Amino acid sequence: MQHATFPDLDGASVLITGGGSGIGAALTEGFLRQGARVAFVQRSDAAPFVAEMTQATGNTPLFIPCDITDIGQLRASLAAAAQAHGPITVLVNNAANDQRHGTEEVTEAFWDWSQAINLKSYFFACQAVVAGMRAAGGGAIVNVTSISYMMGNAGYPAYTTANAGINGMTRSLAREFGPDNIRVNALAPGWVLTEKQLALWTTPKALEDHMERMCLKRHLAPEDIVGPMLFLASRLSGAMTGQALVVDGGVVVTG
Repeated sequence: MQHATFPDLDGASVLITGGGSGIGAALTEGFLRQGARVAFVQRSDAAPFVAEMTQATGNTPLFIPCDITDIGQLRASLAAAAQAHGPITVLVNNAANDQRHGTEEVTEAFWDWSQAINLKSYFFACQAVVAGMRAAGGGAIVNVTSISYMMGNAGYPAYTTANAGINGMTRSLAREFGPDNIRVNALAPGWVLTEKQLALWTTPKALEDHMERMCLKRHLAPEDIVGPMLFLASRLSGAMTGQALVVDGGVVVTG
């Protein structure tokens, strides 16, 4: 899939959480192809992915091992990325875990774990980059949420609660930091068929039922999220903040 060129992203300091697999890997590649200086964090080893991206794009991402539920580690990782590439001017909060669960089986520990990954890490990553963005004259934060809460989906209530929280946080931070020329938007993908989704959650019946709800009759791939993300990170969307951009093939209709 070809993507437009966004000249202002060439040389930009970009940080992506969960940037070595799934949607995050596609985003990392997309920013690398724009010429951005990309750092990404995740827990699992990403050395093979770094080598693959260097070969494919001629631009090497900086991989920083990090458990994003450990806020101290997260802050240190963001600081290391800023030291290597200059103040982070594009933050993509992408890492998430949509493990299935029923309400009656949720323990306090599971709830806290889910919120730590899916919401708490987003807030503290935003907090950590604000000063650098302000000093740089502005920046763009994009929080990846999901249409799951918009659909009222059952099967993962802790996850959908975090998704809704991401949107509320996005609006509040957009209002708070707009005077500093820091834009904060959310991007809400539909069901993107990553390797993980295909391995864990897809069945022929689930895919068929979801397709029935889609206006566009094709399932989404990680590459479908890249162009919209680059747009929100770029100054081409310079008058957009506090918004949620839905990319789902037409499952939910907003406006």
